[in-house]
Amino acid sequence: MKACIDIGGTKVAVSLNDGSGLDLLAKRSEPTAKTGANDALAVQVMRMVDEACAEAGVAPHTVQRAGVSSAGPFVLRAGMVELASPNICGGLAGPARGLPNDWMVATLEAPLRQRFAEVRVENDCIGALEAERRWGALQGFDHCAYVTWSTGVGMGLCVDGRVLRGKNGNAGHGGHMFVSDNDDALCGCGNVGDLEALVAGNAVARRFGADAATLMQQARAGDAAATQKVGELCRVMGRALYNITVVLDLQRISLGGSVFTNNREFLLPLLQAQVRGKLPALTDGCELVPAGLGDKVGDYAALALPG
Repeated sequence: MKACIDIGGTKVAVSLNDGSGLDLLAKRSEPTAKTGANDALAVQVMRMVDEACAEAGVAPHTVQRAGVSSAGPFVLRAGMVELASPNICGGLAGPARGLPNDWMVATLEAPLRQRFAEVRVENDCIGALEAERRWGALQGFDHCAYVTWSTGVGMGLCVDGRVLRGKNGNAGHGGHMFVSDNDDALCGCGNVGDLEALVAGNAVARRFGADAATLMQQARAGDAAATQKVGELCRVMGRALYNITVVLDLQRISLGGSVFTNNREFLLPLLQAQVRGKLPALTDGCELVPAGLGDKVGDYAALALPG
């Protein structure tokens, strides 16, 4: 039995898998812990695993493997992952960001290793990339990416059939690239005007006074002001998709996350228009598609991790 753990800036999801297929047992979800000591998230995860075991009728001590798909970036301390996530750790950008803690990191892997014999922690977009390559829209593609447009913006990248990880497992943190001039959009990482600060789900309300769901609904209904704002969001996000396409020479980008998935029919053509026709030698032959696993891609990200 394996514990499958998905940690995001908004919620934590936990489920169990018995190794016989793709079924996820005793799934549960809670808002991400962001108060108390900086091990609160790890404590939350372990409690949720034990609760899942109780629901499934499994003795907790028999669940000795944990796959963790988590928002980053990661910091390594004594070789173990700690989270420096802008949407979890309030110390990175300070009080102006509004998070209810002063954490610079959230400890994660070390406490989990006291509970589980085997722990594998990966960036959530790398987990989603692996899931999409095994079961979703990226099957058969050696040059591809998974991009989430959700509470934050993240990427999992694959070139020549090899998933890119980097020195600390942080490859793909494209949400913190600069793609447009802006001097007032504060990201949780402390940057002003990076991609995530401009277009992420939690940035839309701060910038436009309406949450992403409301803004998208208004734009789909034909509201001119909302349509202009969504067009600007897609112009900025489209630049990021163009950048990774030409840098990595990709065949396909799978798109997920709540902002995109809940509005995919509306947003996909707008994003495609920002990539198509620009330097065709590099962009032709790269397609943007919705995640094949849809809104379940996060659920399967941890399951896709080896171990």
